[in-house]
Amino acid sequence: MFARRAMMRRPLVTAAVVGGTAYYVGKKNAQGQAHEAAQDQQIAAMQQQAPQPGYAPAPPPAQPTLTDQIGELVRLHDSGVLTDAEYASAKAKLIS
Repeated sequence: MFARRAMMRRPLVTAAVVGGTAYYVGKKNAQGQAHEAAQDQQIAAMQQQAPQPGYAPAPPPAQPTLTDQIGELVRLHDSGVLTDAEYASAKAKLIS
């Protein structure tokens, strides 16, 4: 009698194992899809925040002001690189 009951229960046990496995696999697939959707949303948000490449022209290089140029001449004259005559001619060239 015990053997007969065991044989009758086998289809139930098999169905339970198959059903449980299918449930687990389905649940894992759903979790994976939810994780991928969250990652896609994060990537989209990061792409919106990133600066888009544009065709704006580069700013022109900064030109030294007249005061900066004369200051450089004074520094060169004081250090002895420029003579009095060279300093005077360079300064006159800048001012004109």
